[in-house]
Amino acid sequence: MDDLQADVAVFLQRHELKHDAASHVLDLVSEVGEIAKLVLEATDYGRQPPNWNKDFEGEIGDAAYSLLALATVLDVELEGALREALEKLEMRIRETGRPGSGR
Repeated sequence: MDDLQADVAVFLQRHELKHDAASHVLDLVSEVGEIAKLVLEATDYGRQPPNWNKDFEGEIGDAAYSLLALATVLDVELEGALREALEKLEMRIRETGRPGSGR
């Protein structure tokens, strides 16, 4: 993932797309919203089993780019952050049997 984050950092620099963190958060939320819209459409708003299509790949790619861009702007090494998150989830599952924080 470090290579992908480096690629995104170069892309942001080359195209002058590095903005403040808030702008990148809003972009990420927008991309996740597009995935949610596809889920609603794929399930006919929950009335039928999902009809997954190729559109998800592109939207998930867009969301991944947005997350990598946000991490870059915040100077977060995403691979390490993900490893820490997985360790935290493993610990919760061992302790509670569930990955959620229970909040």
